[in-house]
Amino acid sequence: MKTLILIRHAKSSWEHDVSDRQRPLKKRGINDAKLVSNAFINKECVPDFVFSSPANRALSTCKIFIKNLKIDNEKLKIIEDLYDFGGESVIHFMKNISENYKNVMIFGHNHALTSICNIFGDKLIDNLPTSGLVVIDFDVNSWSDINTGNTRLMIFPRDLK
Repeated sequence: MKTLILIRHAKSSWEHDVSDRQRPLKKRGINDAKLVSNAFINKECVPDFVFSSPANRALSTCKIFIKNLKIDNEKLKIIEDLYDFGGESVIHFMKNISENYKNVMIFGHNHALTSICNIFGDKLIDNLPTSGLVVIDFDVNSWSDINTGNTRLMIFPRDLK
């Protein structure tokens, strides 16, 4: 069994004159990331490893989750291929995850993550919102064999307010 935990970065700010990669989180984004990560704490799905896009907004969201879930920073790796908006690079990355990991958490971007939720999950999602979290279980032994899995959990900020 393999479990994929997908999290879209929290709401970012367009108020700063910085590149797309450097855009910071808005206060609402920080609050939503804390809200969702706290709601996820007791869901019996502890990641073996965490992967994040290098973009500031994704990595900042990731760090909020790591802190709230008490995940060791040694279990975080920044992956360039996760800075992807279409999904092909993320899917290629997912299919090549080390077999040593059963549960992985990935922080990334839309439309890639919404597409991946719909390609691999069994519940249709119109749009994975910022700070949205989706857990998909796969009845396989190898990440290279993942196909349609069971969308076990969805946590969206709007459902927690």
